[in-house]
Amino acid sequence: MRPNSPDATARPDRPAAAHLLDVGRLLSRAGNGPLTGIDRVELAYLTELLSRGNPVWGVLRVAGGWGLLDRAGLEAVATLARGARGLPLRADLRARLYWRDPVRARADTAARAFAQATATRFGLARLMRRTLPRGVEYLNVWHSPLPPALIEAIRAVPGARIGVMVHDTIPLDHPAFTRPGQGARFGAWLRRAGEVADRIICNSAHTRAHAGEWFSRWGRVPPAEVAHLGVDLPPGAAWAPAAGRASFLCLGTIEPRKNHALLLDVWARLQAGLAPQQVPRLWIVGRRGWLNREVFDRLDALARQPDPPVVELGAVDDAMRLNLMAGARALVFPAHAEGFGLPLAEAMAMGLPALCTPLAPFREFAGDWPTYLPPDAPEAWARAILALAASPAIHDPPVRAPPDWAAHFDRVLGPPA
Repeated sequence: MRPNSPDATARPDRPAAAHLLDVGRLLSRAGNGPLTGIDRVELAYLTELLSRGNPVWGVLRVAGGWGLLDRAGLEAVATLARGARGLPLRADLRARLYWRDPVRARADTAARAFAQATATRFGLARLMRRTLPRGVEYLNVWHSPLPPALIEAIRAVPGARIGVMVHDTIPLDHPAFTRPGQGARFGAWLRRAGEVADRIICNSAHTRAHAGEWFSRWGRVPPAEVAHLGVDLPPGAAWAPAAGRASFLCLGTIEPRKNHALLLDVWARLQAGLAPQQVPRLWIVGRRGWLNREVFDRLDALARQPDPPVVELGAVDDAMRLNLMAGARALVFPAHAEGFGLPLAEAMAMGLPALCTPLAPFREFAGDWPTYLPPDAPEAWARAILALAASPAIHDPPVRAPPDWAAHFDRVLGPPA
């Protein structure tokens, strides 16, 4: 029975015993620098499924068709994603003819080497029906395309199910923050997900509510459940802020909805009112995104200053990100819109104070632990930053437990066998 309420929550009576994970994003990202937040979600799913010991396969697009990976192939993908193994030095001819990007061509060469078998779109259903067990669940956790050939092939396996994760609906709710055309592309994907998914997995109740509104406009509202994302931190690590000049940290792609412009306004005020050595340091971590030329120009101008108080680091690896968080006085997160907010969840887990905007998903999992500030009040942000910079540097565990992957996977996959 399909519930008609956009807030409906449904779980299968029996979690699937076997899974087929779409790992296309991890392979496409290989060789392109540190993993993004969504990359880390896919890697967390891959790691968890491999650890459980149940039957597991992977699927991804390759030159000329699709690749199906068994456990050994997925282990190779995980090793590559963690940076413990590099891409082939050279792409083969088939990949070079299919992909324009040489890095993507090398990743495709690796993918076909890892694959248990490959098939064209015409032979994919036969391959899956021959290989996968009854009741297998396909999991798409990164807004991957859902083309008819793939869906038909999955449905060719008796009892197969389709689970799709929705991270946010920002391209539809806030199109001004996205690239031209992204809203239409995302809308087509979300509508397709609503048509084919047996269940929707949402990272927050906020995301579930907004996705449900869009599904209800289009017709079918698939069962949806909420499972907050977890964080990956080294167990037992001690976090202590660095001595000396106070530093603050902003994490995320430099795009309009992340509201870096507000932080640059705040630091301009601090520079205008304080001696240079008294201005706290702001570390900005993340790739440059889109529709943000004015912010990029301001960052370039700051980079030309001697000993600038604002330093753009670009994308960094996990170890450096955690070191920056450990040394900071606080996370600053003035976003206009989010589906969840992994940086805030990581800050909670580390006891790192956080200044952020009062977004619904933040309140949902962090409660009143962060300090909430309006997204358009640089004076309030400047006062809060100066107060933290002048206070003893301390990381205290939050009263509310941060989200964790164990709870997420118990919710989505059921308890481990």
